[in-house]
Amino acid sequence: MADITLDDVEYVADLARLELSSDEKGQLVEQLGRILGYIEKLNELDTTDVEPTSHVLPIHNVMRADEARDGMSRDEALEMAPASHDGYFEAPRVVE
Repeated sequence: MADITLDDVEYVADLARLELSSDEKGQLVEQLGRILGYIEKLNELDTTDVEPTSHVLPIHNVMRADEARDGMSRDEALEMAPASHDGYFEAPRVVE
């Protein structure tokens, strides 16, 4: 089990602005120690030939490729507008 002290738990609780009872602090010392002990065990594994992954299953992005395309010209956009004036969209005044 990793060495987690009561001081460590109190320090982290203070950073997180948590108020813990002495029983809760004791439980966290034990639980965090077991968690870190498990991580230490995982660090013993040889992962030299293991390719890094971000997900356990092989997933692929289903969105289209991000490719530059020609946009709509100003004249084409203005043709679809309900109203335009001097090359701009015309809309009702919203500010008095």
